[in-house]
Amino acid sequence: SDDVLVGKTSPPKFLGSGGGDEVKMGLADRRETSLTVRHGEEGKIDQVMVSETSEGDKLIKLKLRNYRIPELGDKFATRHGQKGTVGMIVPEENMPFTNQGITPDMILSTHAIPSRMTVSQLIEIIGGKVGAMRGEPVDGTAFHSEDKDELRDQLEKLGFQRSGKEKMYNGVTGEEMEAEILIGPGYYLKLDHQVGDKIHARGRGPVTLLTKQPTEGRSQEGGLRLGEMEKDVFVGHGASLLLKERFGADATEIMICENCGEMGIHDKAENRDYCPHCDAGDMDKTDVPHAFLLLMNELKSMMIDTELELEEDN
Repeated sequence: SDDVLVGKTSPPKFLGSGGGDEVKMGLADRRETSLTVRHGEEGKIDQVMVSETSEGDKLIKLKLRNYRIPELGDKFATRHGQKGTVGMIVPEENMPFTNQGITPDMILSTHAIPSRMTVSQLIEIIGGKVGAMRGEPVDGTAFHSEDKDELRDQLEKLGFQRSGKEKMYNGVTGEEMEAEILIGPGYYLKLDHQVGDKIHARGRGPVTLLTKQPTEGRSQEGGLRLGEMEKDVFVGHGASLLLKERFGADATEIMICENCGEMGIHDKAENRDYCPHCDAGDMDKTDVPHAFLLLMNELKSMMIDTELELEEDN
């Protein structure tokens, strides 16, 4: 990461009011604004395009190429809207095989067919099988495709069953499977939703200025949100210490007046703690999440006063 893709400098954000500042400016006055590889991305530069914008400025576009092997969680789809993710990767020697020793590249759950009624996918597999054996393409044009009964007849002539099903054998035990299984060539598209682009974790990193909580989003090295439902998981698990630690990770020490319950302040000039409401000097110190302190200040800005009560720590 942080490798420079396009070297670039820009003028300062704020130029003086005097005319001709851009002309007088030297290279030392310019800002470094080079385009770098985004966090979590990698690859090789595949293509570079140098052009001009409509205003006449130089425009550079580049394409980053990355070689990826399908992994758990990667998304694929057929031509018939049957999308799905990889749920298991099995060694080839453990995959079921046919009489000819052919093993499938992908196994589709049979539950995907009845409710969605994508019969066209089954016809594609039969057509693909005929086309592969004939050595020529099969017309799959909607409403004008080759007749499916004719395809079945051709499949039978080629020595296969009309249904396209075959006897298969368990790859682990070598035993013949009870059910006959439909097998044949079918087109699959690798979709853009890939684990490599979405996987994200963080230990420590940047926080927002206002709430002192981690930034949001993978591109900003953000944290993973612990919402109400995630909190309920910890509660159900009995992980009280983890709950306390996570929801108090941004702990801020505040002072609370023993007399009126208002938040106290520290006077640096006189080096004393006092209550701005009743001027008392008796303060109790406690830790609260920074978001709670922010809430108190937001309420004050809306003219809503809050009184805090402290309990003795047993």
